[in-house]
Amino acid sequence: QVQFVESGGDLAQPGGSLRLSCVASGFEFRIYDMGWYRRAPGKEREWVAKISNSGAVDDVAESVKGRFIVSRDNAKNTVNLQMNSLEPEDTAVYYCNALVSYHSAEPRYDTWGQGTQVTVSS
Repeated sequence: QVQFVESGGDLAQPGGSLRLSCVASGFEFRIYDMGWYRRAPGKEREWVAKISNSGAVDDVAESVKGRFIVSRDNAKNTVNLQMNSLEPEDTAVYYCNALVSYHSAEPRYDTWGQGTQVTVSS
């Protein structure tokens, strides 16, 4: 079955960096565009970043543009999110999922991983 296992979340200071990873299984990872999402306390889940199946094209939300970088390793069924210049507003649980399509921020699967907690605080 489809499975996502996110890791790398931690407590970080404002201005710091973290690198999140997500290992996916149960589907043909290399043919699907992938996305990162986050859910902050009291807020709806929001899309953060996306990357095409080959890794050739990627994009991030305006709120993290210039700070977050998404990448993937199809040999390891892994998608990563390098988070730099962290802000308290980045505090959230981060999740990954396959995308319906690159041009859509909609997640493909109803299944979600446990997520990884990122807390940005001094």
